[in-house]
Amino acid sequence: MSQKEQTNAKYAASFRQQFTVRGMIIGAIGSVILTCSSMFVALKISSLPWPIMFVALVSMFGLKALGNTNYNEINVTHTAMSAGAMVAGGLAFTIPGIYMLDPSADVDFAKLLVITVGGVLLGLIFTAILRKHFIEKANLPYAMGQAAADVVIVGDEGGKKAGWLFGSLGISAVFTWLRDYMLVIPATFMSSSIASYGSMFGVWLSPMLISVGYIVGPLYIGVWFFGALIGDVGILIGGQAAGILDAATASAIKSSLGLGMMVGCGLGIFIKEIIPRAKDLFGPMFSKKESGDCIIPMSWAPVVIIVLAALFVFILDLPLIAAIVTILGCWLATTMSCQCVGLSGINPMEVFGIFVLIIAKAVSGVSGTEAFYVAAIVAVAAGLTGDVMNDFRSGYILHSDPKAQWIGEVIGGLIGAVVSVGVLMILVTAYGGEVFGSTMFPSAQAAAVASMVGGIAHLPAFIVGLVLATVLYVAGLPVTTLGLGIYLPFYLSATAFIGGALNFILSKAAPKVKESGNDTIVAAGMLGGEGVVGVIIALIMAVQVIQAG
Repeated sequence: MSQKEQTNAKYAASFRQQFTVRGMIIGAIGSVILTCSSMFVALKISSLPWPIMFVALVSMFGLKALGNTNYNEINVTHTAMSAGAMVAGGLAFTIPGIYMLDPSADVDFAKLLVITVGGVLLGLIFTAILRKHFIEKANLPYAMGQAAADVVIVGDEGGKKAGWLFGSLGISAVFTWLRDYMLVIPATFMSSSIASYGSMFGVWLSPMLISVGYIVGPLYIGVWFFGALIGDVGILIGGQAAGILDAATASAIKSSLGLGMMVGCGLGIFIKEIIPRAKDLFGPMFSKKESGDCIIPMSWAPVVIIVLAALFVFILDLPLIAAIVTILGCWLATTMSCQCVGLSGINPMEVFGIFVLIIAKAVSGVSGTEAFYVAAIVAVAAGLTGDVMNDFRSGYILHSDPKAQWIGEVIGGLIGAVVSVGVLMILVTAYGGEVFGSTMFPSAQAAAVASMVGGIAHLPAFIVGLVLATVLYVAGLPVTTLGLGIYLPFYLSATAFIGGALNFILSKAAPKVKESGNDTIVAAGMLGGEGVVGVIIALIMAVQVIQAG
């Protein structure tokens, strides 16, 4: 068989060759390990590295060691392996806020399990519905998914391209290790003079985020950076320097305007793209015959949604209207997550949870603890969706069967739901609720959720952002990353902008390099190096915390 025939065979695997027992065993074991490490690192450093590059490499090397594998089996395996990581993130970024407000709070295992399993099931339903639109029709970049596919293809084929890939991956890995574990390289360069305005004005030294900016391209990254200029230079710095705003008001306007614009883009997607295609998207939920855009038959989905609503009411003690808002909020949040991750590589799952939490409080008067439950369900659903859509993008490039991937997502996601709850309960039992918000587990995102239980910081700015972004998106303007730039710290936006600018410069100065494709391979390697080392450091930290306990 020629090399070309061998390569084509990698793409021609049957369902049984893609979805295998050995692949799911590897995926399940990996999901347990990654979920544990993700819980620890999310609580410890208030962030999560994307696991997709790590799991793609582990799946590729593990299955190749067992022999007779293919691209699609590797892809389906790493889909199962990574799914639990962001489920853990959704839980870790929300529930600890309960203990920050009341260290003696008693949240039992059953309630947490309903939260995580409920969020996972809603995420499964909406990814099955939304995959075709965002992956095939909207054809969003999903930089992480593209990079993972490059790793699998180039790593398998070898040659010069493999040298470019693994060379850049190694450089990025060493840099990240020196920066994050050895602490001999600073993580950021920040302006101390501008910090007095409350702006994190600077640059994050991140090969991953620069690579995301490069892969996404100059248009959306330029809009993202323009948002950062509005938020920091215009509102935080300009507003205070002109004496128009004080520090607290400027910060409230910046965060609320950015959040409103992100939600407005989500509404714009619904109005322009989802509602006109509602029959194709949601018809299969009410018919056994129609397939529409869904990966699998979906006639079971309404029953699951009704059961979940009942569990939210009777187990979590949510008012019925709050349970309905939570489910509808997951619909909107997963849509926003698909768009946000596809264009920026960032998934602010706790932000989506905060938004739905505020709506639930406004319409139902849901109490503090139950409000956290709402945020957690939404964050879990959005977290799972963002991660798996990267896997679906990788699978689309590799011609994997999306049904096989989705079943892998079911396995990994449900494992992640159980394991993440177990880890959180162990930590509460071992250290007490006061450990959250302490130096041991700062849990910054959960603290943000706790602070937002009282409502949106600046409602007029939020409404302006909501209406403006909705109108601009429906009008066809590329504003999907504008709110993200306004909301996020400036240093993240500046770093992504470097990647987008490099893409633009190279396309003008050296078009032949771009035609060769080596530039995207290097970007994939740089992205992968930081992602892999980030997960390794997370595993090390998890072991250290366990040993210390």
